Amino acid sequence: MEKSDKPQLRAVEEAASAAPAKEGGPASARRRGIYLLPNVITTGALFSGFYATIAGINGRFGAAVLAILAAIALDTADGRIARLTRTQSQFGAQYDSLSDLVAFGVAPAFVAFSWGLSSLGQVGLVLTFLYIACTALRLARFNTHNDLSSFTGLPSPAAAAVVACTLWVGQEQIAGPPNLFVASAMGVVMVAVALLMVSNLAYFSAKQLGLKGRVPFVALVLVVLSFAVLLADPPGILLLLSVGYALSAPAQFAWSWLRRQKPE
Repeated sequence: MEKSDKPQLRAVEEAASAAPAKEGGPASARRRGIYLLPNVITTGALFSGFYATIAGINGRFGAAVLAILAAIALDTADGRIARLTRTQSQFGAQYDSLSDLVAFGVAPAFVAFSWGLSSLGQVGLVLTFLYIACTALRLARFNTHNDLSSFTGLPSPAAAAVVACTLWVGQEQIAGPPNLFVASAMGVVMVAVALLMVSNLAYFSAKQLGLKGRVPFVALVLVVLSFAVLLADPPGILLLLSVGYALSAPAQFAWSWLRRQKPE
């Protein structure tokens, strides 16, 4: 081979090494691979939301509420496990967001519509769509802002918890289909949490809590007591906790506003 051909050959080899791997090659397979554990948990949350929707349509509202609460627990677990095992990925984040839209947007809205909002006619349809649309907007804003220290707007799992627990308490207190007043009250709850999701209020993020460090022994005692109180009346206690969290940001905002209005 002549000396003049060597630079050209070297250039061809460098270009070949820098070119992307062919579709189906080992490097391409590594790039297309996903982490199994957190995505399996996300799939569980997605299935729970799907099951809640089907159960609500079939009139099994107790099972639907429990499925939504299970989706909330699984959604909390997948993020924690992904961070602990360092298996976070862009694919997992997008998949989790789509799962949240089904589990915390579509499922609570359809369950509430099947339970009582359907008696409101077209108004019930509008309220159902409003809740789903606000959930989608809340998730889209979360994906673009990437809130860490606090949440801007009520998180969609908390909103779903308010709707599900309100329905659970209503079902426990009312025998048979809800009347027009109860259905209207459910519609007001749906509108309130939907607007809180798209608000600019800052909510506390559980990501600030560290679970790796040591805690006093009394902390474990408080956890045991919390479970004991929860077993006394699960629907009422969960509703109280979810509504308290939903109202925490508006209450903090109102307190700050009142303090600014006081004269020095």
